[in-house]
Order: sequence, then structure tokens, then C-alpha cells
Amino acid sequence: MKRALLAAFSAALCLLPISGCGLESGGSVPLEVGPGSITPVPALRGVQITVGSKDFTEQLVLGYILEFALTAAGAQVRDLTDITGSNSLRDAQLHGQVDIAYDYTGTGWINYLGNEGPIPDSAKQFQAVRDQDLAKNGMVWADLAPMNNTYAMVVNEAGAQQTGAKTLSDYARLINTGASIGATCLGTEFSVRPDGYPGMAAKYGIDVGKVHKQLMQDALVYPATANNTCEFGSVDTTDGRIKALNLRLLDDDLGFFPKYNAALVMRKSFADAHPQVAQVLEPISRLLTNETITELNGQVDLHGREPAVVARDWMVSQGFVTAR
Repeated sequence: MKRALLAAFSAALCLLPISGCGLESGGSVPLEVGPGSITPVPALRGVQITVGSKDFTEQLVLGYILEFALTAAGAQVRDLTDITGSNSLRDAQLHGQVDIAYDYTGTGWINYLGNEGPIPDSAKQFQAVRDQDLAKNGMVWADLAPMNNTYAMVVNEAGAQQTGAKTLSDYARLINTGASIGATCLGTEFSVRPDGYPGMAAKYGIDVGKVHKQLMQDALVYPATANNTCEFGSVDTTDGRIKALNLRLLDDDLGFFPKYNAALVMRKSFADAHPQVAQVLEPISRLLTNETITELNGQVDLHGREPAVVARDWMVSQGFVTAR
């Protein structure tokens, strides 16, 4: 509860002048790149563009991909990656402190726009959030990527063998019948989001009073579940640690979790002034599949590489930019 209140307080600060969020400063792009298949665009030459991201591995990688692409296109890019939490990034965009970021359609639909029911088709979910966010908030969604980083619950190897749990309905039954099972590790944001544990518990009829929950930073859920500190845990499905740590995904058999396809998000004023941005980035988004982003995430979380280096090397490998 304390963590949830702190998160809410931090989000509230972002409604104040942006210096209250620690976003008054930005950095330069961390690595130099040159043109590849992305060549300088005259209309973007010298245009100042601030790129943002949230504060977890995948978002950092995606943020740096944007920065390297826009740099190669000739823009003057400012780095505002690593913003804490979805709401803080959203507020930074609404207040004009961040010009462009990758965000997720499910997050937009449920968290930002306040809808309750997800749309199960990725394309239709994108169209719905695109149309509604533009009409309500003047925000443009573009360049939908194939990758779908939806939420999920996992069980560790020992727990799977002991309980036989394969679905979220199995997990709910174990909780509600008082079966002897271990704790459930939950990421702090997942534990309070309507498209996270509270909504999942309501959908599956879980008696939350019977759940032995342990709240922690998202990144710590994976090792804590693998080493049996918890038997179950919340994860992002494109995280490379799921497979590496032999964690088993529980099937969302009632279809609760929305689609979380990544897409570009910009203010309408920015998108209208610089239509070349989406054109430059469209070929990149098209290549961001689940397999690709899971591999890139794994290079950071499993092999200890820097997100900026991982992003740059992938951009070079695809021919979009050259290393300097």
C-alpha cells in the first residue's frame, strides 16, 4: 500500500510544473551513429526532438532505437528515457516535455483512457485507442508493431510440478480453496493497475484476502519466483528471463489481459508539424516482433549489456544506421 501511495504521489507531481518530476534536464544521445538506410531528411534537419521512455529494459531499448533513427535522419535529439512509470511518461507527453515515445495499446486503452474491457484483436485495439486518444487528448498513435508485451502470470518449475497449475483459472482455484501454495510476487505497478492484478482477480473471482502477496520492483519478480521466494509471479511476456529461468506461463484462459502492441505516440501538433518522423520509423516498427524484442531484452537482462549498445547494434545489424 505504501508503494502504491508513493506511485500515486509521484504521478500527481507530474501535474505540477515539470521540474517536480525531475524531467527538466535531458541528455544527449548516448552513442554516435551515422546514416544507413535511414538518411538525412531535409525537413528534419536540426529539428529538436525529445524522446522518452519508461524505466524498464524493453522501454529503454525502444527509446534508444528511436533516438538513433531520428539522429540518422538529421534531427537534434534529446534523451529523456528512463522515466519512472507509465503515468509519468504520459504526463510528460501531454505537457510537451516528451515529443515521441513507444507505448502500448493496452496501457493506452485501459490506463490512459479508462476503458474497462480490452479488444481482443490487435489491429482493432490499435484503431480504437488511436481514434479515442486523438479525439479526447489530441494524441496520435502510429506505426503499430507486431510485438505484444502483454502481462502474464508465471509459476516456477517446482510449483508447476506440485500444483499442476497451467491456467489462471487453476491459480484462482488454488487460492480460493486455501490450497497450500507459496507466495505470489507482484510488480508494484502491476499490483495496482486496473489491467493488472486487481482486474485479473475480479475477472477470475480470486479472493484477494487469501492471497499471500509480496510486492517488489518488476525486475525482481523473475529471480524471486525462480528461486522459490514466491511460487507465482507477474511478468511481461516479452522478457527473456521467462525462458532462461524455466518459468511457466499460466494461460489466460478467460482472456482478461489486453493486447499490448507497441506503437509510436506523439502529440498531434508534433505529428502534424513533422509527418516525416512516422515515415522514418515505420520500417523499424514493422520489424519489432515478439522474437526480436525478447532477444534484445535478454541481451540486457541475461547478459548484462547496456540497453543503448543493444539498441545501436540491432539498428546497425538491420542496416538502418552505421556505428561511429
